[in-house]
Formats: sequence, C-alpha cells, structure tokens
Amino acid sequence: MVLQLDAVDRKLLMALQLDSRRSVQILGDLVGLSASACHRRLKLLEDEGMVEGYRAVLNAGRLGYTMQFFIEVGLTSQSEAALDAFEAAVQDIPEVLECHLMAGQSDYILRVVCRGHEDFEQLHRRLSAKLPGVARIHSNMSIRTVKARTGLPL
Repeated sequence: MVLQLDAVDRKLLMALQLDSRRSVQILGDLVGLSASACHRRLKLLEDEGMVEGYRAVLNAGRLGYTMQFFIEVGLTSQSEAALDAFEAAVQDIPEVLECHLMAGQSDYILRVVCRGHEDFEQLHRRLSAKLPGVARIHSNMSIRTVKARTGLPL
C-alpha cells in the first residue's frame, strides 16, 4: 500500500535523503515545523515503513575498492528452490553490494566491488564455485560512475 504524502512529508523526506545527520530541530526549521512536530512526523514516516534506516555513504575508492562490476548470472534452473538457494548463498559474499532478480536474458544482476584485478579473479572463481546452479556468468566492468543517486525522486 502506498502512503499518501503531503508537501511537508515530501520536504522532510527530501531533506533526510540529502543529509540524515541533521537534528530534528534543523529538519523542522527546513520544513516549517517545530522540533516536536517534526519528530512526530518523522516517527510516523518510520513506523509506516517510508524510512527504512539511516546509514553513512562510504567512499569506495578511498577505501581501496577501485573496481566495480555488474555481473549477469544465468542459472541452470529457475525453480523456486534454485532461486532460493542462489539468493541465500549470495548473502554470504561481502563484495556483492546488490543482487537483483531480473526479467529478461539474465536471471540475476549483481553489483560487486573489488580492490583490483586479482581480487576480481578470486571473486569470479568464488561466484562460479560457491553459488549454486550457476550456468553462466557475464561480467561488465564499470569504467566510471556518471550518476549515483541513493535517494528517490519525491
């Protein structure tokens, strides 16, 4: 069910997406609410599942993750058991940042990060050996991120 948002809710959510470290007082000032009213509104949005959490966005390159790949995976079977087994196994690979079940040519697309070519080779071997039911893997290396948005258009 989609919750109906008013203009204040939209402003509040947009402000949170830009910087979730702001105090409730500052957020309230930005959207035209007192701190207590802003806190209540924010709590309601959290309770309704509109805000799933708060996190820091880390700089991958500064932390040594200089390579990013999008890996297309085809499975030998698309049975529910095969999909469940693959999805459970992919949870245990920390380099896999995202895993998307796809409609189309590939069953899954993974977004992974690596520290270098050797790390990618080891990861590729682990993906082939550890993930159940893999029939094919096709890797695409990202040369440069042109646009990366963590927020939603409100």
